[in-house]
Amino acid sequence: MRGLVQRVQRASVTVPGDGGVELVGEIGQGLCVLVGVTHLDTVDHARKLADKIWHLRVMDDEAGVMNRSVADTTHQVLVVSQFTLYGDTAGGRRPSWIAAARPEHAEPLVEAVVARLRELGAVVATGRFRTEMLVDICNDGPVTVMIDV
Repeated sequence: MRGLVQRVQRASVTVPGDGGVELVGEIGQGLCVLVGVTHLDTVDHARKLADKIWHLRVMDDEAGVMNRSVADTTHQVLVVSQFTLYGDTAGGRRPSWIAAARPEHAEPLVEAVVARLRELGAVVATGRFRTEMLVDICNDGPVTVMIDV
């Protein structure tokens, strides 16, 4: 399981809807996490990823040093499923998605990440699984970290 964590000033997810776009998730300052799932991932992996996200020290302290976590600061996390994190380009210019889990396997594990974050005290917004999403991210820093569990 993989999470691409971005410290953000704000982030949101919209999806096409009747008569325009529908806002499905939005946060202010916090973390936007793109979550990728592979075939062998389990609920234990999901819980470990959530714990790492919650305690990752990428938020600034009073001195402007990345010394605090979202648990210490805003508690806001936007989680968006992102199967393309497991794209493999080693064989050419067109990515292979073989390592990415099928939606039936991935969706409950992304939901487990969200559930664990909420259990820890996070205010979590999400994207919408199996839809074309527009993700608007205002990266702060920029700070971007990949977590693999």
